[in-house]
Amino acid sequence: MSNDLIPQILDAVSQAHASIFTNEAFPSVDFTTIKSALDRLGSREIVIYKQIDREEALLTPEAEGIAAQGSHEAKVFEAVRQAVEGLKIADLPGIVGRESAKVGQGKAFKEGWIKKDKDLLRATTDTIKDASREQLQIIQRSRTHPDSKVLSDLRKRKLITMQKIISFEVKKGPRFAKDFVKEETDLTADMLATGAWKSVKLKPYNFKAMGAPTMSGALHPLNKVRHEFRQIFFEMGFEEMPTNRYVETGFWNFDALFVPQQHPARDLQDTFYISDPPRADKPRADPVRTERLADGSSSTPNPQGAPQQDYGSYWDDVKEVHEKGKYGSIGYRYPFKDEESLRLVLRTHTTAVSTYMLYKLAANPRPARYFSIDRVFRNESVDATHLAEFHQVEGVIADFGLALGGLIGFMEVFFGKMGIHQLRFKPAYNPYTEPSLEIFGYHSGLGKWVEIGNSGMFRPEMLEPMGLPKDMRVYGWGLSLERPTMIKYGVKNIRELLGHKVDLNFVESNAAVRLEKD
Repeated sequence: MSNDLIPQILDAVSQAHASIFTNEAFPSVDFTTIKSALDRLGSREIVIYKQIDREEALLTPEAEGIAAQGSHEAKVFEAVRQAVEGLKIADLPGIVGRESAKVGQGKAFKEGWIKKDKDLLRATTDTIKDASREQLQIIQRSRTHPDSKVLSDLRKRKLITMQKIISFEVKKGPRFAKDFVKEETDLTADMLATGAWKSVKLKPYNFKAMGAPTMSGALHPLNKVRHEFRQIFFEMGFEEMPTNRYVETGFWNFDALFVPQQHPARDLQDTFYISDPPRADKPRADPVRTERLADGSSSTPNPQGAPQQDYGSYWDDVKEVHEKGKYGSIGYRYPFKDEESLRLVLRTHTTAVSTYMLYKLAANPRPARYFSIDRVFRNESVDATHLAEFHQVEGVIADFGLALGGLIGFMEVFFGKMGIHQLRFKPAYNPYTEPSLEIFGYHSGLGKWVEIGNSGMFRPEMLEPMGLPKDMRVYGWGLSLERPTMIKYGVKNIRELLGHKVDLNFVESNAAVRLEKD
């Protein structure tokens, strides 16, 4: 189609004294066809063109009727003027129509053209100026109006609509010719064999042309920020915990953390429970993993002398510390229900994994640093800042002789590596940490203090049933992965970051992230 248009454009430009405008010369040709033809001619400097963007006002059907027959208020005035003795209000719709009577009566009163005399309408003047009709007639002829306030008013009254019009001003280029010679884009074997290459016109290379975009995969912003967190943890000597179990028992998710079975976090409105199977086994050692070797034989890796842990005693100790108290604690003093502890849940925090790792550590107590970054689930109402599933970043440090001051100092170092150097700590409550601290960081972009995490020291009621030494202390802290990602990328609605509303263009085009950089 653009090839057919090229001769017409060249003919129109050759006959013009100066420039032509495509909306006037080719009003029925679509934008894409005109642009394609002009690009071909412009690349050869046959013509020079520039794009002109403007808005045109188009009359609605109602406005076309006003331009032809007069405005509603003018119709009302004319009907009242012709009634010498006055016009009954009830008779007006039958004369000018219901719509004109409804709209035009108030406008005519406002303009002072008519007045009310009991149940009659009377004209107050002999002649009027129908401004609305005149304005619409100007727009009908010129597709615009010199007064922008008039256009704005008519748009509010829904008498006109604005349409964006793109046209081109075209004039002769330095290499203008009325005949368009097709340029060959490829040098073929036939041209070389026949010698035709000597006479054909070859299209020159355009070294400024942009290359075709190469389709490729892209990391999600959450994965980019997650990678930065992992690098920080590894840099500080942490070991990553296995977090491949989304489903946990109430024992590992709550009871082992000294969370009472009556705690609100265990209610149905806060936690997703699994209905099938309805319950799990009591805590036990992981199944032995058997590896198949290349020669067909099997091998069961098991380090020599690895201590075997007594899960039954651990269960009993956790139950006793809840029911009666132990290890210097009076406990919660309530009847511990086994069936509640064995219910299956979608884990509400990755601390369930930390608990399991600390229990494994009790078999060989030693200083250790663990971290995890993975998905957790909460039965929450979805809004701009909350989802039913999100990612938790968690760190755990176990060592002898740890104190609260050390936790605060470590938090300053940890968050400093993320570019957050102003921290505040606020006392808080958590069933499995004491003392507990909420962490706030000053966000210069938002100009305010923002809660960025929670931390604390795990309670003896949680650690000593595992078999950890009395003088071993454990720091724990956590934060969401989504909040720093939203701040870093300027995302205001979490549903645009995770879930079915994510824009793939955003994923493909977002920049790399360095947490310590603004």
